[in-house]
Amino acid sequence: MDLDSIECVSSSDGLDEDEIHQHHNTLLPHPHPNLHQHLPEFSSSKPRTNGANNITIAGPNAITPATSVHELLECPVCTNSMYPPIHQCHNGHTLCSTCKTRVHNRCPTCRQELGDIRCLALEKVAESLELPCKYYSLGCPEIFPYYSKLKHESMCNFRPYNCPYAGSECSTVGDIPFLVAHLRDDHKVDMHTGCTFNHRYVKSNPREVENATWMLTVFHCFGQYFCLHFEAFQLGMAPVYMAFLRFMGDENEARNYSYSLEVGANGRKLIWEGTPRSIRDSHRKVRDSHDGLIIQRNMALFFSGGDRKELKLRVTGRIWKEQQNPDAGVCIPNLCS
Repeated sequence: MDLDSIECVSSSDGLDEDEIHQHHNTLLPHPHPNLHQHLPEFSSSKPRTNGANNITIAGPNAITPATSVHELLECPVCTNSMYPPIHQCHNGHTLCSTCKTRVHNRCPTCRQELGDIRCLALEKVAESLELPCKYYSLGCPEIFPYYSKLKHESMCNFRPYNCPYAGSECSTVGDIPFLVAHLRDDHKVDMHTGCTFNHRYVKSNPREVENATWMLTVFHCFGQYFCLHFEAFQLGMAPVYMAFLRFMGDENEARNYSYSLEVGANGRKLIWEGTPRSIRDSHRKVRDSHDGLIIQRNMALFFSGGDRKELKLRVTGRIWKEQQNPDAGVCIPNLCS
């Protein structure tokens, strides 16, 4: 499906849809100019220090790790921290087990052939180290033993997020403020304030359904950002349309919110109600789990009316925050004003 042939008319918080200026997203990637070619940097709205080894944590209990020991544990090939088994050549040069294969069993420092020598002394030294999480510049205050640090970093709540813009294989990562600006400036995504929406999707030839044909709108409410996805794809042999919401934040925060989607016409309607998924879950993962409003093409054409040859879908919805009632002990919806 040609994306440019879909018209998306959006309105929020009661505005007439004709008053909303429209933008079309593009399927072309927009890599951030500050990204390295092979190892993309994450970006943040918070201050950072320069260099992986120049680690400083502000405050009265500032921690400065033993830089020289930390450098000894850095693989000379990939520059990542080495974990057992740590290999060494006959001259004592070390490298990680992953890079041992990559260098075709030749020491990258002296070019001597590598055997199967383990650097047990360096592995033992690593056991005594405690280092801050590598996401300290994004706000993580934790300090871990060397061998626990890697596991924590894979699940750290302060780790950067991937760009939620689907279909372009965008490699940009960063914190939420950075990604919101990136979506607005680089991907030209529609930005709306408010927790209700009213979209109309128009397609002149609904028979043309291809994977990764999609649209994205970002909503700001309750001080948070939400991504509304709408796309067409093949579900088995059947072409379908799907709409779902993702929360720009972690899973635990996402559970504080709920949303509903509604589509219909001719006295019939479909309603979906659920919890937005975090952007920690990829767009494809959410889509393939069918966690959203799915509309079969025949039903979509029925809702479109007319001669069933043109797609005209109106999707409305709202977002609300679940609040705990301290007296009754139950959750009550908090609708944004």
